[in-house]
Parts: sequence; C-alpha cells; structure tokens
Amino acid sequence: MKRRNFVKKLGMAGLGFAAVNTFGFPVFAESHDKNFKKWIWITPEADLPAEEWKSRFRLMKEHGIHGVMAQVYGSHKALYPSAFLPVEADVLSTLIEAGRENGIEVHAWMWTMPNNNPFYIENHKKWYVVNRLGQPAHSHPAYVGYYRFMCPNQPGVQEFLQRNVRELSAIENLDGVHLDYIRYPDVILAEALQPTYNIVQDKEYPEYDYCYCGVCRQKFKDQTGLDPLTDMAEPAESELWRQFRYDSVSNLVNNILAPEIRNAGKISSAAVFPNWESVRQQWSQWDLDAYFPMLYHNFYNEGPEWIGEQLSLQISLLKKPAPVYAGLFLPSLTPEELAKTLSIIRESGGLGYSVFAYHNITEEHWKIMK
Repeated sequence: MKRRNFVKKLGMAGLGFAAVNTFGFPVFAESHDKNFKKWIWITPEADLPAEEWKSRFRLMKEHGIHGVMAQVYGSHKALYPSAFLPVEADVLSTLIEAGRENGIEVHAWMWTMPNNNPFYIENHKKWYVVNRLGQPAHSHPAYVGYYRFMCPNQPGVQEFLQRNVRELSAIENLDGVHLDYIRYPDVILAEALQPTYNIVQDKEYPEYDYCYCGVCRQKFKDQTGLDPLTDMAEPAESELWRQFRYDSVSNLVNNILAPEIRNAGKISSAAVFPNWESVRQQWSQWDLDAYFPMLYHNFYNEGPEWIGEQLSLQISLLKKPAPVYAGLFLPSLTPEELAKTLSIIRESGGLGYSVFAYHNITEEHWKIMK
C-alpha cells in the first residue's frame, strides 16, 4: 500500500466485543476489524527457498496478517541490492513478490544507529557515540558487542543514514521503511534485563550515558554556552542536556530520514520504546505514519495489563495523531494471555498489534491470531 492510501484509510472506527470463538476467547465482528491490523516482525533467512517464503506468506494470509516488517539490514550486511553496503543476498525481492501474491504489505525493517560494518569501525571512528568516560562505542560498546551506535549529530552519519533510507525507499513495490534502533544506547536498561548483565542501574551511570563526542559538546555549547562534560557537575541532572539528546534523534527522524521515505511514496514507521527517556527517544514528537512501541511487559516485570496502560499513555502523548500498534514479545505470552492482551489493546485505543517474531508463533498462538 502506498503512503497516500495508507493515510487515507486511517479512520478510527469504534471497536467492541461480538462473540466468543471455539477456544473460549473473545473475538470481534468483522465490521469492527477493518482498522485493527495484525503485523509480524520477521527475521529473514538468506538461504530459505522462495517457495518456503511463499508458503509462509500463504499461512499469514490465512490468519489475516496485514503486513510484515522484514529485517533486511541489521547494521552490517544488506538483504537487498545495495550500491554501498555489503550484500549477503537479495531476500527482499522474494518477500515483496510473496507479499504481493498474498495481499500482505512488506516493510523493510532496518537497524538505524548501530553500525557493525568493519569498514566503518576502522575508517570512521569519529562517527560513533562517546560515553561520559570518553569511551567510543566502536571500541567500548555498552552491554553487548553489537551496541556500536553512531552519533545522530555527526554529519557523516546523517549522510550515511540518509543514503541508506533513500536506497531502501526507492525499491519498487516495497510498502514502507521501518526504523529500528533509532535512538541512543540505553542509559538505564529495563528492570528485568539488568540481572542478565549483573548490573543495578539506580541512576544514569557515566559508562552508559551518551553522547559526549566533540560535535555534540560543541553543538550544545553553541546553544547554551555550556560544555556538558566540563561545565556541569552532574550532566545527568540537566534537563537542557537531556532535551538536547531527545532533539538530536528527533531532528534526524523528522528532517532527514522521514522526508526520504515520504518523497518515495512509502509508509514510514518505527519500533520505539515505552521508556523512551532511557534511550533519548522522544517519539511523541516525531512525524511518522505509524509507531510500534515494543510493549514487552516481562522486560519491565509487569503483567499484560501494563500493555494497555502504556498504550493509552503513549497515544495521548503524540503531537501528531498516527496509528499505534502494540509490539508484543510472543515468548512471554501464552495463548490465553495473548487472547487477553488483544482485548486489552482494543480497549486501550490501539489500532492493532505486531508480534515478535514469526519463528516464535506456535500453532496455538496462530489459532488466537486468526
């Protein structure tokens, strides 16, 4: 679906219960389902035969899946023809064809700020974010090895990302571009994830606090007269410095990346955080066509009800109204919990949901999703 048609069809009809399916879970009348869309994040396998992909898309069609976000760029190699990135295989063309045959939208899911391409790590070290200890992410990534984030204020990074998005947006019959990792590294991880790394983050610690590169410090000083590293006793307590990081990501989205997607007639969307402050991702101020907050309740030691609370809150914060689809971490939801969660999403104003990820869907989950 092209962007103009997507925007045209954003009517927000009322939703309500209508029946109970054979599994005892609530279902909804078809007339109420037209604007409630089901999505799936998929991680393509480069060596999977085209016929297997087509079979999977037929299965998704049978279960009413509206669209997929296919990870075709994961910070190193591309799964589509690229003029400047190393190409592993052209999987995207196969997915687009399978999508068109089954009436399923295909959106190119790309990692945005991380860059794990050895060429850029070696030749563009200044592109990477620097923490408050002066450690660059290309050599000292936070938490895990692939957390080599680039800085949104570096001109070279802006040009690199603009080129990447422009190239993807130009692909024929692609429906949209889905931005992931469009943020800084987590200054504070979700509560349930902290034990995984044997850390307790009760405040913003310097090794996880970004970005203090020369470009960011000078740009902030030009705006405020202050160097965040040398002129502030506690940079983490500065609202001005915090907002500067929010605005740095928002500028990249609104003024550099979204226009490329829009100019190509494609749909723009992003996977975003509910705890957006911790990743400097003020997505309520963005200008995209749709948002997929990753409401992975177990990461925050919460139950499914939290998904509805967050969904209502995030929708209310949007500066410009747009569809919000609840991102669900399927391994943490039993089929019964999934059914309950889908009801919660509807009641909270969500226009649909996306599950992470295709390979996590069990036969019982499929029954609920149908």
